[in-house]
Amino acid sequence: MLTRRPGLLVALSVALAAIVLAICVSVLLQMRQDAAQRAQDAATNLLLLVERDTARNLEIYDLSLQAVINGLKQPGLDKLPPPIRQAVLFDGSAMATHLGSILVIDVNGNPIYDSRSESPRKISVADRDYFKVHRDSPNAGLYVSRPFIPHLSSKSPSIALSRRLSNPDGSFAGIVVGTLRLDYFHDLFDGMKLGPHGSMALMLADGTMLMRRPYDPNIIGRSLLHTANYTRFTQAPSGSFYGTAAIDGVERWYAFSHVTRFPLIYDVALSTDDMYANWRHRAWIFGSIVAMLDVLIIWFAVLFSQQLRRRTAVEAELRMLARTDGLTSLGNRRALDEVGPKEWRLARRGGQPLSALLIDVDHFKGFNDLYGHAAGDDALMAVARCIRHGLRRPADHAARYGGEEFVVLLPATSLEGARLVAESMRESVQALGMRHVSSTHQVLTVSIGVASTEHRNFADLRSLIDAADAALYAAKAEGRNRTMLDGATESRAMEGEPVPPSAGKSTKSDVNPS
Repeated sequence: MLTRRPGLLVALSVALAAIVLAICVSVLLQMRQDAAQRAQDAATNLLLLVERDTARNLEIYDLSLQAVINGLKQPGLDKLPPPIRQAVLFDGSAMATHLGSILVIDVNGNPIYDSRSESPRKISVADRDYFKVHRDSPNAGLYVSRPFIPHLSSKSPSIALSRRLSNPDGSFAGIVVGTLRLDYFHDLFDGMKLGPHGSMALMLADGTMLMRRPYDPNIIGRSLLHTANYTRFTQAPSGSFYGTAAIDGVERWYAFSHVTRFPLIYDVALSTDDMYANWRHRAWIFGSIVAMLDVLIIWFAVLFSQQLRRRTAVEAELRMLARTDGLTSLGNRRALDEVGPKEWRLARRGGQPLSALLIDVDHFKGFNDLYGHAAGDDALMAVARCIRHGLRRPADHAARYGGEEFVVLLPATSLEGARLVAESMRESVQALGMRHVSSTHQVLTVSIGVASTEHRNFADLRSLIDAADAALYAAKAEGRNRTMLDGATESRAMEGEPVPPSAGKSTKSDVNPS
Protein backbone atom coordinates (compact mmCIF):
# COMPACT_ATOMS: atom_id res chain seq x y z
CA MET A 1 0.00 0.00 0.00
CA LEU A 2 2.76 2.45 0.93
CA THR A 3 4.69 1.60 -2.24
CA ARG A 4 1.67 2.58 -4.28
CA ARG A 5 1.15 5.75 -2.27
CA PRO A 6 4.50 7.46 -1.67
CA GLY A 7 2.72 10.53 -0.36
CA LEU A 8 1.28 8.49 2.50
CA LEU A 9 4.76 7.28 3.44
CA VAL A 10 6.04 10.83 3.62
CA ALA A 11 2.93 11.89 5.53
CA LEU A 12 3.54 9.16 8.11
CA SER A 13 7.18 10.20 8.44
CA VAL A 14 6.13 13.82 8.89
CA ALA A 15 3.61 12.73 11.52
CA LEU A 16 6.33 10.81 13.35
CA ALA A 17 8.65 13.80 13.13
CA ALA A 18 5.86 16.03 14.43
CA ILE A 19 5.32 13.71 17.42
CA VAL A 20 9.04 13.82 18.22
CA LEU A 21 8.99 17.60 17.82
CA ALA A 22 5.94 17.91 20.07
CA ILE A 23 7.67 15.87 22.77
CA CYS A 24 10.75 18.08 22.40
CA VAL A 25 8.69 21.27 22.68
CA SER A 26 6.89 19.92 25.74
CA VAL A 27 10.18 19.07 27.45
CA LEU A 28 11.70 22.44 26.54
CA LEU A 29 8.67 24.30 27.88
CA GLN A 30 8.90 22.37 31.14
CA MET A 31 12.62 23.16 31.32
CA ARG A 32 11.83 26.81 30.71
CA GLN A 33 9.25 26.83 33.47
CA ASP A 34 11.70 25.11 35.82
CA ALA A 35 14.42 27.67 34.99
CA ALA A 36 12.04 30.54 35.75
CA GLN A 37 10.89 28.90 38.97
CA ARG A 38 14.46 28.37 40.21
CA ALA A 39 15.39 31.96 39.44
CA GLN A 40 12.24 33.28 41.09
CA ASP A 41 12.79 31.14 44.20
CA ALA A 42 16.34 32.44 44.49
CA ALA A 43 15.16 36.04 44.10
CA THR A 44 12.41 35.55 46.67
CA ASN A 45 14.87 34.09 49.18
CA LEU A 46 17.26 36.97 48.53
CA LEU A 47 14.45 39.47 49.07
CA LEU A 48 13.48 37.81 52.34
CA LEU A 49 17.11 37.89 53.50
CA VAL A 50 17.72 41.59 52.86
CA GLU A 51 14.27 42.58 54.12
CA ARG A 52 14.85 40.82 57.45
CA ASP A 53 18.42 42.11 57.74
CA THR A 54 17.26 45.68 57.14
CA ALA A 55 14.33 45.35 59.52
CA ARG A 56 16.61 43.97 62.25
CA ASN A 57 19.21 46.73 61.90
CA LEU A 58 16.61 49.50 61.77
CA GLU A 59 14.88 48.03 64.80
CA ILE A 60 18.17 48.08 66.69
CA TYR A 61 18.66 51.69 65.64
CA ASP A 62 15.13 52.52 66.77
CA LEU A 63 15.85 50.93 70.14
CA SER A 64 18.84 53.26 70.39
CA LEU A 65 16.54 56.25 69.86
CA GLN A 66 14.14 54.99 72.50
CA ALA A 67 17.05 54.45 74.89
CA VAL A 68 17.97 58.12 74.44
CA ILE A 69 14.34 59.13 75.08
CA ASN A 70 14.31 57.07 78.29
CA GLY A 71 17.62 58.61 79.34
CA LEU A 72 16.20 62.10 78.90
CA LYS A 73 13.57 61.24 81.50
CA GLN A 74 16.21 60.67 84.20
CA PRO A 75 16.01 63.40 86.86
CA GLY A 76 18.93 65.79 87.15
CA LEU A 77 20.32 64.86 83.75
CA ASP A 78 21.33 68.44 82.97
CA LYS A 79 23.37 68.64 86.20
CA LEU A 80 25.49 65.58 85.41
CA PRO A 81 29.03 66.03 84.16
CA PRO A 82 29.19 65.78 80.35
CA PRO A 83 30.98 62.39 80.26
CA ILE A 84 28.45 60.82 82.61
CA ARG A 85 25.56 62.45 80.75
CA GLN A 86 26.91 61.01 77.48
CA ALA A 87 27.05 57.59 79.07
CA VAL A 88 23.50 57.84 80.38
CA LEU A 89 22.10 58.99 77.07
CA PHE A 90 24.17 57.18 74.45
CA ASP A 91 25.76 54.06 75.98
CA GLY A 92 22.83 52.05 74.65
CA SER A 93 23.15 53.55 71.17
CA ALA A 94 24.01 51.35 68.19
CA MET A 95 27.37 52.15 66.66
CA ALA A 96 28.28 50.82 63.22
CA THR A 97 30.23 51.92 60.16
CA HIS A 98 27.32 53.57 58.36
CA LEU A 99 25.53 55.02 61.39
CA GLY A 100 25.89 58.74 61.92
CA SER A 101 25.26 60.86 64.98
CA ILE A 102 22.29 60.58 67.30
CA LEU A 103 21.12 64.06 68.20
CA VAL A 104 18.63 65.44 70.66
CA ILE A 105 17.01 68.46 69.00
CA ASP A 106 15.12 71.24 70.78
CA VAL A 107 11.88 72.87 69.65
CA ASN A 108 13.81 75.31 67.45
CA GLY A 109 15.67 72.64 65.53
CA ASN A 110 19.02 73.08 67.32
CA PRO A 111 21.00 70.17 68.84
CA ILE A 112 21.26 70.06 72.61
CA TYR A 113 22.93 66.65 72.94
CA ASP A 114 25.20 64.90 70.44
CA SER A 115 26.31 61.25 70.59
CA ARG A 116 29.58 62.11 68.84
CA SER A 117 30.55 65.13 70.93
CA GLU A 118 30.11 66.33 74.48
CA SER A 119 29.55 69.81 73.06
CA PRO A 120 26.76 69.77 70.45
CA ARG A 121 27.85 71.04 67.05
CA LYS A 122 26.30 74.23 65.72
CA ILE A 123 23.75 73.20 63.14
CA SER A 124 20.02 73.60 62.58
CA VAL A 125 17.66 70.91 61.31
CA ALA A 126 14.54 73.05 61.39
CA ASP A 127 14.35 72.79 57.60
CA ARG A 128 14.46 68.98 57.53
CA ASP A 129 11.34 66.95 56.82
CA TYR A 130 11.90 64.72 59.86
CA PHE A 131 11.77 67.78 62.16
CA LYS A 132 8.67 69.29 60.53
CA VAL A 133 6.76 66.00 60.60
CA HIS A 134 7.15 65.56 64.37
CA ARG A 135 6.55 69.23 65.07
CA ASP A 136 3.24 69.12 63.19
CA SER A 137 2.06 65.63 64.14
CA PRO A 138 2.16 64.19 67.68
CA ASN A 139 1.41 60.66 66.38
CA ALA A 140 4.08 60.28 63.71
CA GLY A 141 5.90 57.54 65.66
CA LEU A 142 9.14 56.41 64.08
CA TYR A 143 9.72 58.50 60.95
CA VAL A 144 12.09 57.54 58.12
CA SER A 145 13.11 60.64 56.19
CA ARG A 146 13.83 61.29 52.54
CA PRO A 147 17.49 61.26 51.43
CA PHE A 148 19.59 64.32 52.31
CA ILE A 149 23.21 65.44 52.62
CA PRO A 150 24.05 65.81 56.34
CA HIS A 151 25.00 69.26 57.64
CA LEU A 152 27.91 67.80 59.56
CA SER A 153 29.59 66.27 56.52
CA SER A 154 29.51 66.39 52.74
CA LYS A 155 29.71 62.64 52.35
CA SER A 156 27.20 60.30 50.80
CA PRO A 157 23.46 60.90 51.14
CA SER A 158 21.81 59.73 54.34
CA ILE A 159 18.38 59.09 55.76
CA ALA A 160 17.22 59.91 59.27
CA LEU A 161 15.24 57.87 61.78
CA SER A 162 13.52 60.13 64.30
CA ARG A 163 11.06 60.13 67.18
CA ARG A 164 9.17 62.97 68.82
CA LEU A 165 9.86 64.36 72.29
CA SER A 166 6.76 65.62 74.09
CA ASN A 167 6.22 67.67 77.23
CA PRO A 168 3.96 66.26 79.99
CA ASP A 169 1.08 68.24 78.49
CA GLY A 170 1.70 66.64 75.06
CA SER A 171 3.20 69.72 73.46
CA PHE A 172 6.19 69.48 71.18
CA ALA A 173 9.52 69.33 73.02
CA GLY A 174 11.87 68.43 70.14
CA ILE A 175 13.04 65.20 68.55
CA VAL A 176 15.63 62.48 68.83
CA VAL A 177 17.16 61.73 65.45
CA GLY A 178 19.83 59.36 64.15
CA THR A 179 21.27 59.27 60.64
CA LEU A 180 22.08 56.26 58.49
CA ARG A 181 24.29 56.65 55.43
CA LEU A 182 22.88 55.12 52.26
CA ASP A 183 26.27 53.50 51.69
CA TYR A 184 24.96 50.79 54.01
CA PHE A 185 22.40 49.75 51.41
CA HIS A 186 24.88 50.27 48.56
CA ASP A 187 27.32 47.82 50.16
CA LEU A 188 24.49 45.41 50.94
CA PHE A 189 23.30 45.40 47.32
CA ASP A 190 26.81 45.01 45.88
CA GLY A 191 27.10 41.51 47.31
CA MET A 192 24.01 40.22 45.54
CA LYS A 193 24.18 38.18 42.32
CA LEU A 194 21.26 39.26 40.16
CA GLY A 195 22.59 38.62 36.66
CA PRO A 196 23.93 41.17 34.15
CA HIS A 197 20.60 42.98 33.82
CA GLY A 198 19.02 42.34 37.23
CA SER A 199 18.16 45.13 39.64
CA MET A 200 17.41 45.66 43.29
CA ALA A 201 15.86 48.71 44.88
CA LEU A 202 14.84 50.18 48.21
CA MET A 203 12.29 52.96 48.34
CA LEU A 204 10.17 54.77 50.85
CA ALA A 205 6.50 53.90 51.04
CA ASP A 206 5.75 57.20 49.27
CA GLY A 207 7.77 56.09 46.21
CA THR A 208 11.03 57.97 46.94
CA MET A 209 14.04 55.99 45.71
CA LEU A 210 16.68 55.42 48.39
CA MET A 211 19.03 52.96 46.70
CA ARG A 212 19.15 50.91 43.52
CA ARG A 213 21.43 48.45 41.84
CA PRO A 214 22.80 49.13 39.27
CA TYR A 215 23.77 52.28 41.15
CA ASP A 216 23.14 55.73 39.70
CA PRO A 217 23.48 58.70 42.08
CA ASN A 218 21.08 60.71 39.92
CA ILE A 219 18.12 58.50 40.83
CA ILE A 220 18.59 58.73 44.59
CA GLY A 221 15.65 60.74 45.87
CA ARG A 222 13.71 60.36 42.61
CA SER A 223 9.97 59.80 43.02
CA LEU A 224 8.37 56.74 41.39
CA LEU A 225 4.92 57.71 42.63
CA HIS A 226 3.04 57.51 39.34
CA THR A 227 4.91 54.59 37.74
CA ALA A 228 3.13 51.32 36.98
CA ASN A 229 5.52 49.20 39.06
CA TYR A 230 5.18 51.39 42.17
CA THR A 231 1.40 51.19 41.91
CA ARG A 232 1.63 47.40 42.04
CA PHE A 233 4.04 47.59 45.00
CA THR A 234 1.37 49.39 47.03
CA GLN A 235 -1.42 46.91 46.31
CA ALA A 236 -0.18 44.17 48.66
CA PRO A 237 2.36 43.69 51.47
CA SER A 238 4.38 41.42 49.18
CA GLY A 239 4.08 39.73 45.82
CA SER A 240 5.58 39.25 42.37
CA PHE A 241 4.80 40.22 38.78
CA TYR A 242 6.32 40.81 35.34
CA GLY A 243 6.87 44.46 34.50
CA THR A 244 9.07 46.99 32.72
CA ALA A 245 11.26 49.35 34.72
CA ALA A 246 10.48 53.04 34.34
CA ILE A 247 14.17 53.87 34.88
CA ASP A 248 15.82 51.78 32.14
CA GLY A 249 12.93 50.15 30.22
CA VAL A 250 14.15 46.57 30.85
CA GLU A 251 11.52 43.84 31.21
CA ARG A 252 11.96 42.00 34.49
CA TRP A 253 10.26 39.68 36.96
CA TYR A 254 9.72 41.57 40.22
CA ALA A 255 9.48 40.23 43.76
CA PHE A 256 8.67 42.90 46.35
CA SER A 257 8.04 43.18 50.06
CA HIS A 258 7.26 45.93 52.56
CA VAL A 259 9.80 46.03 55.41
CA THR A 260 8.10 45.00 58.65
CA ARG A 261 7.26 47.98 60.92
CA PHE A 262 9.04 50.46 58.64
CA PRO A 263 7.72 52.56 55.72
CA LEU A 264 10.09 50.93 53.26
CA ILE A 265 9.64 48.74 50.19
CA TYR A 266 12.23 46.35 48.77
CA ASP A 267 12.14 44.86 45.30
CA VAL A 268 14.39 42.31 43.62
CA ALA A 269 14.01 42.18 39.83
CA LEU A 270 15.46 39.58 37.46
CA SER A 271 15.77 40.33 33.75
CA THR A 272 13.73 37.86 31.72
CA ASP A 273 16.72 37.57 29.34
CA ASP A 274 18.97 36.56 32.24
CA MET A 275 16.40 34.15 33.67
CA TYR A 276 16.28 32.15 30.45
CA ALA A 277 19.92 32.52 29.30
CA ASN A 278 21.03 29.03 30.40
CA TRP A 279 17.75 27.54 29.23
CA ARG A 280 18.19 29.05 25.78
CA HIS A 281 21.64 27.49 25.52
CA ARG A 282 20.33 24.05 26.45
CA ALA A 283 17.25 24.47 24.27
CA TRP A 284 19.44 25.32 21.28
CA ILE A 285 21.48 22.11 21.73
CA PHE A 286 18.48 19.89 22.47
CA GLY A 287 16.39 21.46 19.73
CA SER A 288 19.19 21.07 17.18
CA ILE A 289 19.51 17.37 17.95
CA VAL A 290 15.76 16.81 17.64
CA ALA A 291 15.63 18.86 14.45
CA MET A 292 18.39 16.72 12.92
CA LEU A 293 16.51 13.60 13.96
CA ASP A 294 13.32 14.87 12.36
CA VAL A 295 15.18 15.77 9.19
CA LEU A 296 16.68 12.28 9.02
CA ILE A 297 13.29 10.64 9.50
CA ILE A 298 11.74 12.66 6.71
CA TRP A 299 14.81 12.39 4.49
CA PHE A 300 14.86 8.61 4.60
CA ALA A 301 11.15 8.51 3.85
CA VAL A 302 11.66 10.83 0.91
CA LEU A 303 14.53 8.73 -0.40
CA PHE A 304 12.43 5.59 -0.11
CA SER A 305 9.59 7.06 -2.16
CA GLN A 306 11.70 9.18 -4.50
CA GLN A 307 11.44 6.95 -7.54
CA LEU A 308 7.67 6.69 -7.30
CA ARG A 309 7.38 10.40 -6.78
CA ARG A 310 9.66 11.10 -9.73
CA ARG A 311 7.43 9.04 -11.96
CA THR A 312 4.31 10.80 -10.71
CA ALA A 313 6.00 14.18 -11.07
CA VAL A 314 7.06 13.47 -14.63
CA GLU A 315 3.54 12.49 -15.59
CA ALA A 316 2.11 15.59 -13.96
CA GLU A 317 4.73 17.77 -15.61
CA LEU A 318 3.89 16.37 -19.03
CA ARG A 319 0.23 17.11 -18.47
CA MET A 320 1.05 20.61 -17.29
CA LEU A 321 3.43 21.31 -20.16
CA ALA A 322 0.75 20.35 -22.61
CA ARG A 323 -1.40 23.21 -21.24
CA THR A 324 1.29 25.74 -20.24
CA ASP A 325 3.20 28.29 -22.27
CA GLY A 326 6.86 27.43 -21.87
CA LEU A 327 8.12 31.01 -21.71
CA THR A 328 5.58 32.79 -19.50
CA SER A 329 4.22 29.83 -17.47
CA LEU A 330 0.70 31.06 -18.20
CA GLY A 331 -1.83 28.87 -19.94
CA ASN A 332 -1.42 28.34 -23.69
CA ARG A 333 -3.99 28.31 -26.45
CA ARG A 334 -4.81 24.70 -25.69
CA ALA A 335 -5.57 25.55 -22.07
CA LEU A 336 -7.71 28.49 -23.21
CA ASP A 337 -9.60 26.23 -25.63
CA GLU A 338 -10.35 23.87 -22.72
CA VAL A 339 -11.22 26.41 -20.06
CA GLY A 340 -12.96 29.03 -22.23
CA PRO A 341 -15.98 27.00 -23.41
CA LYS A 342 -16.51 25.64 -19.92
CA GLU A 343 -16.60 29.13 -18.40
CA TRP A 344 -18.89 30.31 -21.21
CA ARG A 345 -21.39 27.55 -20.42
CA LEU A 346 -21.22 28.24 -16.67
CA ALA A 347 -21.82 31.95 -17.25
CA ARG A 348 -24.83 31.23 -19.48
CA ARG A 349 -26.27 28.70 -17.07
CA GLY A 350 -25.77 30.86 -13.96
CA GLY A 351 -26.80 34.17 -15.51
CA GLN A 352 -23.52 35.76 -14.44
CA PRO A 353 -21.44 38.05 -16.65
CA LEU A 354 -18.23 36.81 -18.20
CA SER A 355 -15.56 39.39 -19.01
CA ALA A 356 -12.50 39.10 -21.23
CA LEU A 357 -9.29 41.13 -21.38
CA LEU A 358 -7.06 41.16 -24.44
CA ILE A 359 -3.61 42.49 -23.56
CA ASP A 360 -0.90 43.49 -26.03
CA VAL A 361 2.64 44.70 -25.32
CA ASP A 362 3.10 48.12 -26.92
CA HIS A 363 5.78 48.48 -29.65
CA PHE A 364 7.08 45.03 -28.87
CA LYS A 365 8.71 44.55 -32.29
CA GLY A 366 10.69 47.74 -31.72
CA PHE A 367 11.68 46.45 -28.27
CA ASN A 368 12.97 43.19 -29.79
CA ASP A 369 14.84 45.01 -32.55
CA LEU A 370 16.44 47.43 -30.12
CA TYR A 371 17.27 45.19 -27.15
CA GLY A 372 17.37 41.72 -28.66
CA HIS A 373 15.18 38.65 -28.40
CA ALA A 374 16.56 37.61 -25.00
CA ALA A 375 15.45 40.94 -23.53
CA GLY A 376 12.14 40.51 -25.33
CA ASP A 377 11.63 37.15 -23.64
CA ASP A 378 12.44 38.74 -20.27
CA ALA A 379 9.88 41.47 -21.00
CA LEU A 380 7.17 38.93 -21.83
CA MET A 381 7.90 37.01 -18.63
CA ALA A 382 7.71 40.23 -16.61
CA VAL A 383 4.37 41.14 -18.20
CA ALA A 384 3.10 37.62 -17.49
CA ARG A 385 4.02 38.02 -13.81
CA CYS A 386 2.08 41.27 -13.64
CA ILE A 387 -0.93 39.56 -15.22
CA ARG A 388 -0.67 36.61 -12.85
CA HIS A 389 -0.44 38.89 -9.81
CA GLY A 390 -3.45 40.83 -11.03
CA LEU A 391 -5.70 37.75 -10.89
CA ARG A 392 -7.62 37.91 -7.64
CA ARG A 393 -9.55 34.61 -7.59
CA PRO A 394 -8.78 30.99 -8.41
CA ALA A 395 -11.56 31.03 -11.03
CA ASP A 396 -9.79 33.72 -13.11
CA HIS A 397 -7.76 32.43 -16.09
CA ALA A 398 -4.88 33.92 -18.03
CA ALA A 399 -3.27 32.56 -21.20
CA ARG A 400 -0.71 33.61 -23.76
CA TYR A 401 -2.76 34.17 -26.89
CA GLY A 402 0.15 34.37 -29.26
CA GLY A 403 3.32 36.42 -29.65
CA GLU A 404 3.02 39.41 -27.31
CA GLU A 405 -0.76 39.05 -26.77
CA PHE A 406 -2.46 37.64 -23.68
CA VAL A 407 -6.08 36.77 -22.87
CA VAL A 408 -7.67 36.92 -19.41
CA LEU A 409 -11.11 35.43 -18.64
CA LEU A 410 -12.89 36.78 -15.55
CA PRO A 411 -15.99 34.76 -14.60
CA ALA A 412 -18.78 36.47 -12.63
CA THR A 413 -17.14 39.86 -13.22
CA SER A 414 -18.87 43.04 -14.37
CA LEU A 415 -17.49 45.37 -17.00
CA GLU A 416 -16.41 47.83 -14.32
CA GLY A 417 -14.80 45.05 -12.31
CA ALA A 418 -12.92 43.87 -15.39
CA ARG A 419 -11.78 47.44 -16.02
CA LEU A 420 -10.34 47.68 -12.52
CA VAL A 421 -8.44 44.43 -13.00
CA ALA A 422 -7.15 45.61 -16.38
CA GLU A 423 -6.00 48.94 -14.98
CA SER A 424 -4.21 47.17 -12.12
CA MET A 425 -2.31 45.01 -14.60
CA ARG A 426 -1.50 47.95 -16.87
CA GLU A 427 -0.19 50.03 -13.97
CA SER A 428 1.89 47.08 -12.70
CA VAL A 429 3.58 46.71 -16.09
CA GLN A 430 4.30 50.42 -16.29
CA ALA A 431 5.63 50.38 -12.73
CA LEU A 432 8.28 47.83 -13.78
CA GLY A 433 10.10 50.75 -15.39
CA MET A 434 11.69 48.57 -18.11
CA ARG A 435 13.42 51.03 -20.41
CA HIS A 436 11.96 51.20 -23.95
CA VAL A 437 13.36 54.23 -25.77
CA SER A 438 11.48 53.49 -28.98
CA SER A 439 8.17 53.89 -27.10
CA THR A 440 6.59 57.29 -26.62
CA HIS A 441 6.30 56.41 -22.93
CA GLN A 442 10.01 55.54 -22.64
CA VAL A 443 9.16 52.39 -20.62
CA LEU A 444 7.56 49.07 -21.46
CA THR A 445 3.73 49.39 -21.45
CA VAL A 446 0.67 47.41 -22.49
CA SER A 447 -2.67 48.27 -24.03
CA ILE A 448 -5.76 46.41 -22.93
CA GLY A 449 -9.17 45.86 -24.46
CA VAL A 450 -12.07 44.92 -22.19
CA ALA A 451 -15.37 43.26 -23.16
CA SER A 452 -18.14 41.77 -21.04
CA THR A 453 -21.45 39.99 -21.46
CA GLU A 454 -22.94 42.24 -18.77
CA HIS A 455 -24.61 44.74 -21.16
CA ARG A 456 -24.17 43.04 -24.52
CA ASN A 457 -25.14 39.68 -25.97
CA PHE A 458 -22.50 37.65 -27.76
CA ALA A 459 -23.12 34.58 -29.85
CA ASP A 460 -20.18 32.69 -28.43
CA LEU A 461 -16.85 33.05 -26.66
CA ARG A 462 -15.12 33.85 -29.93
CA SER A 463 -17.34 36.91 -30.36
CA LEU A 464 -16.55 38.08 -26.80
CA ILE A 465 -12.80 37.84 -27.43
CA ASP A 466 -13.20 39.58 -30.79
CA ALA A 467 -14.97 42.46 -29.02
CA ALA A 468 -12.07 42.71 -26.55
CA ASP A 469 -9.70 42.64 -29.52
CA ALA A 470 -11.59 45.51 -31.15
CA ALA A 471 -11.34 47.50 -27.91
CA LEU A 472 -7.62 46.73 -27.84
CA TYR A 473 -7.15 48.17 -31.33
CA ALA A 474 -9.08 51.25 -30.22
CA ALA A 475 -6.71 51.61 -27.25
CA LYS A 476 -3.72 51.42 -29.57
CA ALA A 477 -5.31 54.00 -31.86
CA GLU A 478 -5.73 56.32 -28.85
CA GLY A 479 -2.00 56.27 -28.14
CA ARG A 480 -1.37 52.94 -26.30
CA ASN A 481 -0.62 52.40 -22.58
CA ARG A 482 -4.31 52.53 -21.77
CA THR A 483 -7.40 50.43 -21.17
CA MET A 484 -10.35 50.68 -23.53
CA LEU A 485 -13.82 49.30 -22.90
CA ASP A 486 -15.86 47.53 -25.55
CA GLY A 487 -18.01 49.87 -27.63
CA ALA A 488 -16.47 52.83 -29.45
CA THR A 489 -19.31 55.22 -28.59
CA GLU A 490 -19.92 53.93 -25.05
CA SER A 491 -16.42 53.69 -23.60
CA ARG A 492 -13.47 55.93 -23.04
CA ALA A 493 -9.74 55.47 -22.64
CA MET A 494 -7.90 55.60 -19.36
CA GLU A 495 -4.32 56.41 -18.66
CA GLY A 496 -3.32 56.25 -14.99
CA GLU A 497 -6.69 57.58 -13.67
CA PRO A 498 -9.96 55.80 -12.71
CA VAL A 499 -12.69 56.08 -15.34
CA PRO A 500 -16.42 55.65 -14.64
CA PRO A 501 -18.47 52.94 -16.39
CA SER A 502 -19.46 53.58 -20.00
CA ALA A 503 -22.30 55.97 -20.65
CA GLY A 504 -25.57 54.17 -20.76
CA LYS A 505 -24.16 51.19 -18.75
CA SER A 506 -24.50 50.37 -15.03
CA THR A 507 -22.62 48.00 -12.72
CA LYS A 508 -24.93 45.46 -11.12
CA SER A 509 -24.59 45.40 -7.32
CA ASP A 510 -25.14 41.64 -7.17
CA VAL A 511 -22.05 40.92 -9.26
CA ASN A 512 -18.72 41.14 -7.45
CA PRO A 513 -15.92 42.67 -9.53
CA SER A 514 -12.89 40.47 -9.86
